[in-house]
Amino acid sequence: MAATDPAATAHKNQFLLLGTRRLLPLFVTQFLGAFNDNVFKQALLILFTFGGLLAADANVGQYANLAAGLLVLPFVLFSTTAGALADTFEKSRLIRFVKLGEIGVVALAGIALYLQSVPMLFAVLFLFGTQSTFFGPLKYAILPQHLKPTELVGGNGVIQMGTLVAILIGTGVGGVLGAIEGKAAYLWVLAAMLAIAASGYMASRWIPLAPSARTGRAQWNPFVETWRLIGIARERKAVFQSILGISWFWLLGSVNLAQIPVLVPDYLAGGPTVVTLILFWFTIAIAVGALLCEALSGKRVEIGLVPLGAVGVSLFGIDLYFAIGAVAGQGERDWLAFLAGDGTPRLLFDLGMMGVFAGMFVVPLQANIQARTPQDRRARVVAANNIMNAMFMVVGAGFAIAWLGIGDVPGLVLALAIINIPWIGDVPSLLLALAIINIGVAVYIFHQVPEFSMRFLVWLISHSMYRVRHHNLEAIPERGAAIIVCNHVSYVDAPLLAGAVRRPIRFVMHKDIHKIPVLNFIFRTGRTIPIAAEKEDAELFQSAFDAVREGLLAGDLLCVFPEGKLTSDGDVDVFRKGVERIVAETPVPVVPVALSGLWGSYFSREGAGAFRRRRGRIWSRVDIRAGAPVAPEQVDADDLRQRVLALRG
Repeated sequence: MAATDPAATAHKNQFLLLGTRRLLPLFVTQFLGAFNDNVFKQALLILFTFGGLLAADANVGQYANLAAGLLVLPFVLFSTTAGALADTFEKSRLIRFVKLGEIGVVALAGIALYLQSVPMLFAVLFLFGTQSTFFGPLKYAILPQHLKPTELVGGNGVIQMGTLVAILIGTGVGGVLGAIEGKAAYLWVLAAMLAIAASGYMASRWIPLAPSARTGRAQWNPFVETWRLIGIARERKAVFQSILGISWFWLLGSVNLAQIPVLVPDYLAGGPTVVTLILFWFTIAIAVGALLCEALSGKRVEIGLVPLGAVGVSLFGIDLYFAIGAVAGQGERDWLAFLAGDGTPRLLFDLGMMGVFAGMFVVPLQANIQARTPQDRRARVVAANNIMNAMFMVVGAGFAIAWLGIGDVPGLVLALAIINIPWIGDVPSLLLALAIINIGVAVYIFHQVPEFSMRFLVWLISHSMYRVRHHNLEAIPERGAAIIVCNHVSYVDAPLLAGAVRRPIRFVMHKDIHKIPVLNFIFRTGRTIPIAAEKEDAELFQSAFDAVREGLLAGDLLCVFPEGKLTSDGDVDVFRKGVERIVAETPVPVVPVALSGLWGSYFSREGAGAFRRRRGRIWSRVDIRAGAPVAPEQVDADDLRQRVLALRG
């Protein structure tokens, strides 16, 4: 028997890569680094809130937001330099230097804890952020050098999974260590962090060499390089707006998470274990939302989920403000007493749904950037995305500090009381303000790129009114010019096809259908080509064929309904010869596709006619079947009709 190729096996199961030196040492190094960051961050927040590190009259909320800002500020300042280093020098050696630096930062953290020096602790936070800034590009740049192309997606998935697990465990361990009574907490935190940092360094020594492949000069000026990267990202409007959306997500998430250590003791009567519980709950909810994206989008890049995510975040964010006020409790409760208290289920439900919808908001945006950015500049656009994310998080921390500081300005307090806005300046009002601002941000992004809203309507139609099943849609080419020919059953044929096929489709349809309200927005945004019979409108007829030719030459996927009208009896009418003319002028493959299950629905002409029946079928099953592509020289309208009939059954 022939030996099994390890690479092929790894591709089938991404976790088998952890059995190789190509990934395991890097995975362990990354896992322990993320673990250590979160142990320190969570322990520090607990010590700030419950451990007496701050003065009794200190504004804990402002300190928590300052800590969040200092962790991400290095990403703004040093990301371009870190990327230049990663591209210029051998990467495994640089990783070892970074991990040695982590041990030094941990030692400084121990000194700062022993001295109970808050300024020094903040400096340590900044250094932790700096260490993460320089490790990030090395981590992502080294993977393509050690993994085969077929292993790259799986390897990235394993690394991301490990990071999430490290964040969750580190948050829990940090919360437990920070809650230890007295100065013993400092010793336990220091001992744990030194052990983790030393283990991370030892793991990094096993990472294989990854020589630099760069031949040009590195750009070391961070301001010039940052501006250049942002300019590259702006070349494609949908990509740049996706970056803005992701950056807003990080602002929203970082500010919300930073308020939890203040929210719990001051408004929820909770202790350190409640802080850890809520952080766990919110993080897991985001992960659930991210995982739901694949099921809801049919394993495609579906930006139609982005508006749904934005609406959900705002709705549950607004209700969270009222849920906080409804939580009843006294003293400093542990997590079990908190769960048993009045108002807790509503609060956790709102927080959980915010996390789920936040995951549904950000994952399609990330995939959209990867899918729509040319490969030769994808890494630079990702770098620009990272810089923008960090900038937004720093701005978010500044906004939160300013908002919570309003209560310390007597003149502002008096002015707000006069205009009857007494609630501005506390944590619940900050969370409410962010939920409301989120609506404005979403409206701006969707106005700038209507495709988001268009895809949402397409997704809504194809997932709310019908149960759509797909058959052999992989027969449709993933790239390059091609034509789909399909039977025409209802007014929503085009949205259903657009929701099923992975790549954008430009439809050729009768001008009267193109003008239907609501659907017209979908058709215009999707660059649909309106057409009419030559006898009806000769000019529109010719311009439609010109637009079809230009689209195919540009590599578009077009869909034609060769019947030229909706069926009035449920049968497939004669296919007109227009498709033969199109292929004769611009030879491309033609894919027959059949729709079944739509006849008798509200949007078909069965019985009283479309839009007229009182009781059309809702949630009916619709099947979309594709056949094998037909070569351009074999295209015949009658033959295509027979193929569609056979697919429809």
